[in-house]
Amino acid sequence: MSTDSKPWAGRFTEATDAFVEAFTASVSFDKRLARHDIEGSKAHARMLAAIGVLTDDECSLISQGLDAIAAEIERGAFEWSVQLEDVHMNIEARLTQRIGEVGKKLHTGRSRNDQVATDIRLYLRDEVDTIGHLIRRLQDALLDLAEAEADTIMPGFTHLQVAQPVSFGHHLLAWFEMLERDHERLGDCRKRINVMPLGAAALAGTTFPLDRALTARLLGFDRPAANSLDAVSDRDFAIEFTACASLIMMHLSRFAEELILWTSAQFGFVDLPDAFCTGSSIMPQKKNPDVPELVRGKSGRVFGHLVGLLTLMKGQPLAYNKDNQEDKEPLFDAVDTVRDCLRAFADMVPNLQPRREAMRRAALQGYATATDLADYLVRKGMPFRDAHEVVGKAVRLGVDTGRDLSELSLEELRRLSPDIEADVFAVLTLEGSLEARNHLGGTAPGQVRRAIAAARARRQQA
Repeated sequence: MSTDSKPWAGRFTEATDAFVEAFTASVSFDKRLARHDIEGSKAHARMLAAIGVLTDDECSLISQGLDAIAAEIERGAFEWSVQLEDVHMNIEARLTQRIGEVGKKLHTGRSRNDQVATDIRLYLRDEVDTIGHLIRRLQDALLDLAEAEADTIMPGFTHLQVAQPVSFGHHLLAWFEMLERDHERLGDCRKRINVMPLGAAALAGTTFPLDRALTARLLGFDRPAANSLDAVSDRDFAIEFTACASLIMMHLSRFAEELILWTSAQFGFVDLPDAFCTGSSIMPQKKNPDVPELVRGKSGRVFGHLVGLLTLMKGQPLAYNKDNQEDKEPLFDAVDTVRDCLRAFADMVPNLQPRREAMRRAALQGYATATDLADYLVRKGMPFRDAHEVVGKAVRLGVDTGRDLSELSLEELRRLSPDIEADVFAVLTLEGSLEARNHLGGTAPGQVRRAIAAARARRQQA
């Protein structure tokens, strides 16, 4: 086969229009699959030899030729041809150039339809593993920081209003738990990725007695796909991955939003390392949190890829359609984006510099121990709704006089309720508020440390 001929040219009497040739070609982006295409082809060749379609010598020659092509691609010496449309035909044509007619036997019993579906699954399986490792690296950084900051007090917020004091370590563990679910989802998604389409051929299977179980074992798949039509035509595994990636990006975007707020002069809770920020071209004082801002922004492109892939698939009849050529660019970009964002955060989080006094001052500004005072009154026998009203009056007194609840006198508090006694001040401190929430999942520093130990134990068992 020459480099400018088509694998399907026998049916046609006219050359492909130059624009159509470029318009329909995918090699500019699907060459990313080259390593996995070669991996799949080598396994296919070994299976063909096992069933007697290839001789052992032919299989060895094909394997050596594919290894040589892989080396060419690795060192940038491979010449990609738009005329050959895609990664598959470029590699097959080069194989025939290198080893002769034997190279033409490789495609026996398969189609580009099951070949590309297999390549994408091999590629995505590897990327899921890489992304999973990055999630773990970010989680480890969060655990280390949470342990160091278990006693650091910050305001917890609802509606972005000061609500109750929490441990900064406890807050960081919330992000750990979100990422833990992301990791679990990826692992579950991987099970459905790891199914082998090869052997489905174009849509109906093949007349050759393929040993699909052997090929699946050689490629590390859990099993061959059960239905040939489904195997070549659906991309739900890619859509599912992009949904998982969207959830990861949603969580990272929320984390990024907090970092952006926390690094502002209005909050001042943390400092980001200079290496993860940039300055302003006109305002010399600026230190902009560009990495969190970009992560927040990049979430939108992954969400868009999810919608795009769903839309791509929704109107397709069985089996394969050329529409599916459009699955790769959004999938590749979703992979690149989530991987890069996780890496940026995994590199950045260990270098965050908490500003503990600023956090503490902020926790004192919003009457964060009001619920603790209400709980105190309930323990004295007062119905919660009555306690709520008493505490509301105490907060109003504090607002009117510019004082925190802990700064009100016992006499002033007793005028609001005779049930209040001198021991009330133990629950009105920030430390007392944290310590009072000493239960599983609570923000007491001891519970934070236990949660960290439990998380690390789970990591070692995984």
